[in-house]
Amino acid sequence: MSEQEKGPGGMSRRDFLKLMGAAGTSVAFAPFVPWGKFMPNPSSSVLEKVPVILPDGTQANVNTFPVNHAEVITYPETADEVLNEEAFRKWQFIRLPEKFGGERKDVSSFRAYSMVCLHLWCLWKYWPDEGRMRGECPCHGSMYDVKTGTAFIGPASVQAPPSNTLAQLEFEADSDGFMFISPPTWGVNDNGVVGYGRFA
Repeated sequence: MSEQEKGPGGMSRRDFLKLMGAAGTSVAFAPFVPWGKFMPNPSSSVLEKVPVILPDGTQANVNTFPVNHAEVITYPETADEVLNEEAFRKWQFIRLPEKFGGERKDVSSFRAYSMVCLHLWCLWKYWPDEGRMRGECPCHGSMYDVKTGTAFIGPASVQAPPSNTLAQLEFEADSDGFMFISPPTWGVNDNGVVGYGRFA
């Protein structure tokens, strides 16, 4: 192909087709790459049961945390305040709405999902308003089911599993109702991989 036959962007049809072929091959094999090894998940650190610490410095309690309410928590926390501000350490700690079982005085009424949207890693937020009661990403409109962490609208919802369900944390509570984060297992078949997802 001569220089005159190149498109306005300076790329020939042949080069464009090569580029599209390479992109298609990359997308086809993406699900088979162990992405968790490249994400900033703390899989190499020793994780243990830790208290659920709210932004005001208090420990979450099943008896006092409001129904249909969310706070941002940091996990795992480090001694380095800069590291603690990483998006991959931020979680939406949610007590479910009453209609989804949020009135129960046990850990089953709580959820914690990674705030990193599975589409392009923007930070989503839980909206407790009547008619919403879901997680919403402000960048491209992905919406997440508060009960499961699975996207049901937007770009993240059309991604193949496990990349359509947010990583999650699990909890324990003591006899006084104080809540603790159970040590997670970072993997798509367990707690998930932050920024990549999990099988629901």
